[in-house]
Amino acid sequence: MKHWCCLLLLSVVSCFSAKAELPKADLVLEGVVTVAQNHTHFMVPFTVPTGVHRITVDFSYDHRLEEKTVFNIGIHDPAGFRGQSGSNKDHFTIGPADATPSYIPGSIPAGQWNLLISVSNIRPEVTSKYRAEIRFNSPIEDSGFTLEPLEKNLRWYRGDLHMHTGHSDGFCASQNGRHVPCPLFLTAQTATSRGLDFIAISDHNSLAHYAEMRALQPYFDKMLLIPGREMTTFYGHFNAFGITQYVDYRVAEKNGRTVDQVVHDVRALGGIVSINHPESPTGEQCRGCGWAPPTPTDLSKFTAVEVVNSGRLMDKFWDKQLATGIRLTAIGGSDNHDATKGEDVRGALAHPTTVVQAKELSVSGILDGIRAGHVFIDLTASKAKSLDVDASTSHGTAHMGDLLEAKRNDDVRLQVHVAGCSRGQVQTIIDGKPAESMLQVENDDQTLETHWTSDGGRHWIRFIVRDASSNPMLVGNPVYVNY
Repeated sequence: MKHWCCLLLLSVVSCFSAKAELPKADLVLEGVVTVAQNHTHFMVPFTVPTGVHRITVDFSYDHRLEEKTVFNIGIHDPAGFRGQSGSNKDHFTIGPADATPSYIPGSIPAGQWNLLISVSNIRPEVTSKYRAEIRFNSPIEDSGFTLEPLEKNLRWYRGDLHMHTGHSDGFCASQNGRHVPCPLFLTAQTATSRGLDFIAISDHNSLAHYAEMRALQPYFDKMLLIPGREMTTFYGHFNAFGITQYVDYRVAEKNGRTVDQVVHDVRALGGIVSINHPESPTGEQCRGCGWAPPTPTDLSKFTAVEVVNSGRLMDKFWDKQLATGIRLTAIGGSDNHDATKGEDVRGALAHPTTVVQAKELSVSGILDGIRAGHVFIDLTASKAKSLDVDASTSHGTAHMGDLLEAKRNDDVRLQVHVAGCSRGQVQTIIDGKPAESMLQVENDDQTLETHWTSDGGRHWIRFIVRDASSNPMLVGNPVYVNY
């Protein structure tokens, strides 16, 4: 048997949509197998350069089905065994904190690695060609746990962006009623039972939960698992979404990092950051929960802010930032620490639900929807309530989260579509100040209209849907005028 490998140029792929197109392989290993290799194991060596933090392998071979040819695969690093998956996986990835089940996560040492091929069956008359494509530092694998979207429709997707498991401070009752770290599987199971399309598990400063999320994603193929991490500092907490690599979170006044440095690192890896519960008090009850960085922080580098946390509406901090011209998308998070909590209690999974308009159910799709501000928050955790806003002048239109240009004395027409909120009220908020009157919702699916006259200046207009007792049900993101 002969084998050879050829080095291909690395191509950098920054964006993946629809079915993700894999970047060009960095190495291709090819060879042929005949009956002489039946029931044998052989290694195919390849070199991993310095600076690699993830290896991804895609393996294929001829005569698999019709001739019953069966090859099992595994891999060894310079020190030895890193996994073997038999013949049930043609694709696997190994990173510092997560790996495809059957493989061992950890650092990727430079040097000679070996692809293990075990020939389980090959017929005497068959010659089978194999091909292994090796990719280093795959941005697809670094940003999520599935290579392609779970759904490819433009619609509103419902999710929860803040929760904890036994990988940090998530606890629940064991079978014997003891207070134990809560298994991540329960979080995923509860979330899908409540009709969520996506969740971001955001254990504190941890990478350990990513391996389990990668293992669970193939099973939970109706609910997207987004890599999340709560960067917990002494001066405020913020979530990082869409990255799996380690980022040094150790913010400190003396000999520590700044928030800006941490945010820079997350963004450089392709992720986004969102401030968590900024209006919470800080103290022994909730250490560092309020937002008070020790050095000036560039909030324009943040994408979002948690305006609803565990059922509590906290929009004063948000409006304050909007007033300075910083367009932060309002999102919500249950901050759940016990996946077994009942549906109708504060802090239960999906309370609140963050609803994102996205072109597809993928990590990039949901994060792009958040970046665009095409988001509303459902404080009732319903499966059907909705809020959408369109604004227009005689010379332009904008969607909720978008920018609208309006000259002095322009009539701005605002159409508010509300569903599932019969007998509710729609409150208009302009520049953080509620309008005196409210729009009344009479039907279960209704489009209401209001008008506002532009003075040519910078403004933001958003809407809150309240129930008959004035409790907030839905919180929308603004239409930005002349930002």
